[in-house]
Amino acid sequence: MDSYAIHFSYGRYKTISDLMINEQIRDKEIRLIGEDGAQLGVMPVREAMRMAEEAGLDLVKIAPTAKPPVCKIVDYGKYKYEMVRKEKEARKKQRIIEIKEIRLSPNIDTNDLNTKINAARKFLTKGDKVKVTLRFRGREMAHMNTSKHILDDFAQSVADIAVIEKAPKVEGRSMTMFLAEKR
Repeated sequence: MDSYAIHFSYGRYKTISDLMINEQIRDKEIRLIGEDGAQLGVMPVREAMRMAEEAGLDLVKIAPTAKPPVCKIVDYGKYKYEMVRKEKEARKKQRIIEIKEIRLSPNIDTNDLNTKINAARKFLTKGDKVKVTLRFRGREMAHMNTSKHILDDFAQSVADIAVIEKAPKVEGRSMTMFLAEKR
């Protein structure tokens, strides 16, 4: 007994990403939007396919989760190009916020503290968040409560451009505080 391989070819009806087009749409009824953006109502898929073929365009399922699914009559190549362009534009506009860390010690000198404050100002004006960490070593652990004022002074000195996102909190051998740019 010979077995024959069966090949199906859709020509230009292949799925690119997750959009279904033309014969790939298996729903019985759909809500159709015309090529000019007008609502054409709920109708059987066969009728929508016929309308798309008459216009020389494709039937694209744009909202598969809606009840009934929403399809649109468009030129698929042009529609896909527009979607990719919009996605690229959105990616260009989004900005990744980084968290920069500034480490302090309980016996920090005034000039060193001012240098760290200037670095924090620079990070905050760039739009980054700043994690200020006050690290304790050895005998400094006994005086954690009295060293909280260093973080308070730090926050006070950048108060004109920053807000405290997370108040100073003791975590193990350090005390941390998060600052973010004022909106």
